[in-house]
Amino acid sequence: MRKQRIPVAAPDLTGNEEKYVVDAIRSSWISSTGEYIRRFEREFAGMCGTRTAIGVCNGTVALHLALLALDVRPGDEVLVPSLTYIATANAVRYVGAEPVFVDVDPDTWCIDPRELEDAITPRTRGIIPVHLYGHPADMDAINHIAAVHGLWVVEDAAEAHMARYKGRVAGSLAAMATFSFYGNKILTCGEGGAITLSDPHLELRTRTLRGQGMDPERRYYFPVTGYNFRLTNLACAILCAQMERAERIMERRREIFSAYRRLLDGIPGIGFQPVASWAEPAPWLFCITVDGKEYGTSRDALMAHMDASGVETRPFFLPLHNLPPFRGESRRRGENLPVTDRLGAEGVSLPTFHGMEDSDLERIADIIRRYRMGGGSGLS
Repeated sequence: MRKQRIPVAAPDLTGNEEKYVVDAIRSSWISSTGEYIRRFEREFAGMCGTRTAIGVCNGTVALHLALLALDVRPGDEVLVPSLTYIATANAVRYVGAEPVFVDVDPDTWCIDPRELEDAITPRTRGIIPVHLYGHPADMDAINHIAAVHGLWVVEDAAEAHMARYKGRVAGSLAAMATFSFYGNKILTCGEGGAITLSDPHLELRTRTLRGQGMDPERRYYFPVTGYNFRLTNLACAILCAQMERAERIMERRREIFSAYRRLLDGIPGIGFQPVASWAEPAPWLFCITVDGKEYGTSRDALMAHMDASGVETRPFFLPLHNLPPFRGESRRRGENLPVTDRLGAEGVSLPTFHGMEDSDLERIADIIRRYRMGGGSGLS
């Protein structure tokens, strides 16, 4: 059993990543034009079941660009879950709109469709459901509510590469979807993102805005104010290599998820991420909850103990409605999000990456089990 520190995430770059990057360098196409960009966009669209994919420089930019393409403006409101990474709400603010926070469903940890109706106002323009920790949101229910009220929907699928909802792949479940390829994601190029969509008119607007606003038919003619949100050929070379091994990476991650469930099953106070009957989650980070009363000590104490024992963990995202940039408006609206508050206080993400060994999983489970049995004292 190896005893070095176990990180919460690590990229797997053991395929053709180096070969393709060297090839891109030798071709001299290292910026935002090149064959790997075309290949990545084609293959990622195929993976998601959409007409096209548009590469961008990171996942936050993907959200920002989607909102720009949908013409979201100052004064508009966008419904988002509070239990998500801050980029979801930041992007809404980038276009001058206001994020309105909605509680999550305890059975999915994703935005609760039952809570959406009460959050809609005359200023509401759209909904950004987040496929949290790889589990897809209930998209049929969300899309139905959006259609009734004339709202758009954008999937935030940053954490949900290849997740499935009722057999359909994340990224194809709304008018637009956004992805991240940050270093801790299932597929990665260090930094990077993508938008998937099928509407050709929306694609033209999105590509135009991504490339400084230049008319694709007339070089150096700029009909609109655009942005430089492009992805490089070097980054796409890495992503192409990652996608070649996507199924193998996913298979190993699923094995890790199964092992965690088996090894941690029955420990009082330790709960698992729920999985809806219609969902095939992406195995991104294995998540547990810690009920302090049943476990015998707090989530934070367990995390500190694991850190001292050489295992890195992550707390769940802090509920956005309680953070300084957003809490004033949230309190003014009287938002009450009990499920979000509970999960934000109890959740832990455990190390999950392709290169983990079975002995790593056994070591982590043993630390969690023994710390509880020891009354929350001592190191394993």
